[in-house]
Amino acid sequence: MPKLPAIKPVTAGASAQASGVDAREVGVSPGGVLRRLTRAPAFGSVVAVVVVYVFFAAASAGKGFVSLTGTASWLDTGSELGIIAVPVALLLIAGEFDLSIGSMVAAGSITVGVVTSHFGAPVWIAVLIALVIAAAVGLGNGLLVTRTGLPSFIVTLGANLILAGLALTISRTLAGTTTLSVTTSGFWHGFFAAKAGQFYISILWWLLLALAAAWILSRSRFGPWILATGGNADQARRAGVLTARVKVLLFAGTAVGAAFVGITQAIQFNTADATTGQGYVFQAPIVVVIGGVLLTGGFGTVSGVVMGTVLYGIISGGLFYTGWDTDLSQVILGVLMIIAVLANNQLRTLALTPVTARKRRQA
Repeated sequence: MPKLPAIKPVTAGASAQASGVDAREVGVSPGGVLRRLTRAPAFGSVVAVVVVYVFFAAASAGKGFVSLTGTASWLDTGSELGIIAVPVALLLIAGEFDLSIGSMVAAGSITVGVVTSHFGAPVWIAVLIALVIAAAVGLGNGLLVTRTGLPSFIVTLGANLILAGLALTISRTLAGTTTLSVTTSGFWHGFFAAKAGQFYISILWWLLLALAAAWILSRSRFGPWILATGGNADQARRAGVLTARVKVLLFAGTAVGAAFVGITQAIQFNTADATTGQGYVFQAPIVVVIGGVLLTGGFGTVSGVVMGTVLYGIISGGLFYTGWDTDLSQVILGVLMIIAVLANNQLRTLALTPVTARKRRQA
């Protein structure tokens, strides 16, 4: 890969001087610190997590929601969604969208089932084949988007339908069913399905992935490329950013993440399913948006996405422990997503408006 062009960081003081704003108003005074905190992409999702957790803890008092088992239930749920949501967030920050993740989960799951059960191959070969297929699909999606100019929504929607049909056809043709038994043991079972009490190892993989993504976005030289690509792709290209390569690699990342979850589910539950995963098509973008990532690209943090995923897990677990209709989770998430989009737009407007100008309007 060619040497990445360095992007000089802009400090709060330099930004303030450029806009004619007193630096004390930006970050030195307590009020400035508070303003920066409340404008952080993850701020709204952190507040929502605290409020929703307290609410369900009170609503399900004495029913086990705050116990270790209750905590494990929503963390296990959130971790699998989080493994998909983190790469989806990076892709959305780069200005693109992936609807094929749902069928990619199913493809990863049924590949493990077919290769191990029908062909009798070792599980590590099945895992390798599933991840290679996922990477190929992701690269294909990325190349189609970047070389044809078609919207990623259309390309990945088509890929989602193709993968869903192929997963069903292959599983029914080879095995006569859409579900296959998967039996694993030893290292690979522990890698994908180890447990500590009720806490699955997928929680660890989710957190490690989030840390790696946060480092890529904020510390590596590839991070500014992602942000620049989503902020203004034309200007980024003129500045030397390989925007097409950024998008292709991120599409491969979303596909591999989704396949990893499919593999994990097949090994954890000893069943490969060609029909699983479609819920992630909506759930992943929802938690990403709730976590502060802009739908228009160019803005977002991994920490916010982690909080959005935790929020989803808490709502799912909280409704179970309260005994309320679990369909309400969709209602709550829908409301939170709308609120998040409105809040993000408002916070972005405030962040781009000089403090002195706001004071003049308020006077």
